[in-house]
Amino acid sequence: MDSFEFNKIAAAILIVALLFIGIKEIANSIYNVDKLEKSAYKVEGLEDTDDNKVQKPKKVVENLKPITPLLASANIESGEKIFKKCAACHSIQKGGDNRIGPALWNVVDRKVGSLDGFKYSVALKNYNKNWTYEELNGFLHKPLKYIKGTKMAFAGLRKEMDRANIIAYLNSMGDSPKSLK
Repeated sequence: MDSFEFNKIAAAILIVALLFIGIKEIANSIYNVDKLEKSAYKVEGLEDTDDNKVQKPKKVVENLKPITPLLASANIESGEKIFKKCAACHSIQKGGDNRIGPALWNVVDRKVGSLDGFKYSVALKNYNKNWTYEELNGFLHKPLKYIKGTKMAFAGLRKEMDRANIIAYLNSMGDSPKSLK
């Protein structure tokens, strides 16, 4: 290929590139789109800040009804059936092994993130509370939102009675079950 052919090819590429840039600039001057001051769509879990309108995460607090009144009418057998959703990741037998999740024997009133031999997320290790009925209720409702940073990828139990039944079942699976009242 001689230099004249090379110059024609390079000129064609240059003209096409300049044409694309020119068309883009003309279109931008014709169709000027201003950015909105406020987002048209509000994303749950984010709040506006004054510094450059950047959104930062906030804790979503849901007010759940207390579970204790429902525990009086909870059905342990129903809780055992609901627990089948949990059995893929958790064992419930006395002396049961840890699986993807920790063993849940004696879980009621146990310190969160304290079972020996299981590698908890930092969020659960630092939670510093016990698994009371109300803590279990909140966690079983939406684990990822209740304790941010948990590794438990369970979507949660929506129905209050399902949570009450499973909490009653978990309570029964311990050395000394607590009163449900």
